[in-house]
Amino acid sequence: MQADKTTLSDLSIFNSEEELSILHHLDFTKTAGGRDWLRLLLSRPLDSIRQIEETQAVLKQMIAVYQNWPLKISNGTVMVIERFYDTAINDMPAHPNMFNSVSYKLLNGPDYSLTRYSVSHFIDFVQGMNNIIELLGDHDSPGMLQSIIHRVKQLLEYPQVREMLAHKKENKLTPPEILYYGNFARRHYKEQVYELINIYSKLDAYLSLATACVQYNYAFPTFVDNEKPAIAATKLFHPLLSTPVAYNIGLSQKENFLFLTGANMAGKSTFIKAVGVSIYLAHIGMGVPAETMSLTLFDGLLSNIQVADNIIKGESYFFNEVQRIRKTIEKISDGKKWLILIDELFKGTNVQDAMKCSTVVIEGLRKMQNALFILSTHLYEIGDDLRRYPNIQFRYFETEVQNDQLLFSYHLKEGISNDRLGYLILRNEGVVDMLEKL
Repeated sequence: MQADKTTLSDLSIFNSEEELSILHHLDFTKTAGGRDWLRLLLSRPLDSIRQIEETQAVLKQMIAVYQNWPLKISNGTVMVIERFYDTAINDMPAHPNMFNSVSYKLLNGPDYSLTRYSVSHFIDFVQGMNNIIELLGDHDSPGMLQSIIHRVKQLLEYPQVREMLAHKKENKLTPPEILYYGNFARRHYKEQVYELINIYSKLDAYLSLATACVQYNYAFPTFVDNEKPAIAATKLFHPLLSTPVAYNIGLSQKENFLFLTGANMAGKSTFIKAVGVSIYLAHIGMGVPAETMSLTLFDGLLSNIQVADNIIKGESYFFNEVQRIRKTIEKISDGKKWLILIDELFKGTNVQDAMKCSTVVIEGLRKMQNALFILSTHLYEIGDDLRRYPNIQFRYFETEVQNDQLLFSYHLKEGISNDRLGYLILRNEGVVDMLEKL
């Protein structure tokens, strides 16, 4: 599924502020390499139902065993091993015995200390990898896991590695053993151990996604093989909210356009982003923040939420809104399945102009049966003329006013909002009073 940088930014899949980042929210990794792999997985939505279902199967197997995951491997373990290979040390004896080992220790104290410390972590690492494949070693495992398990077994079959796997931590290594294992790791096993580290990092990332599914009670969506796009979800919510309000949503070929209204701060943007994030997570094989979800495979996801002007190019906010719409139309004219999210269309022009432009765009987009649309607007006046189109749904977020105070329920209701609360907010925030006193 395609998703451009603007869409990833709009949905906060990646964000420099951690509390606003989906990546950070899903990050339960234990190593730096695992975080790199997690970022990679999140940046690559999958392109087939087969790939998605295989990833779902991997995560489900991880969920079944995650509480028993071996703790021998830490980020520190990986860092010690990498430092061992990056540090220049004097050559160790090729055939260590007690005499030349003690001599090496006396003449090369710092190098011996580094080797001893690294070998200890090296043993922890290979034992941890062996524990992991024993934990995952089910013949019914998804093909992706079976190939990983098979490869790890191959990499652990070296005689020296088998000896390390049998080593008991309470048995102190002798100087000859330290140099024997250190020499093997340094001269004969570097490529192999880096491959094992990469495999562990990948498993660490998948375990992170599995852990997130459990911690946040995400549900795995069901994909339907259909020529036309469709989404049906119950109790869908935005994953970054601590106490979210859940929504039900259904979009299909017969009702492919959702016209969303409501006052500022009522919840329109949050709802749109919640849908976008859920669809995106579904396409990486992840569980989604919903009770249930079924959907078709989408070829692309595009948003128009946080448009900005470009001072350098002399381009206005409105011009960039228009350009984003134009590029969207060009992309989704390919006949493939798309989900389009538009928040507050044409904020960069006057109300009358915005109403005319918005009506033209909506009447045109709603005819595209290969795409689903969610569009929010504060221009509720244009809604009545759009009711004649049977494929447009109308939803709104209600706002109540009690004692001049705004009450937001964040519940999605059927119909069109006519709330006009800008002046009330201006007054409640003391701005009107400040201006009157000038």
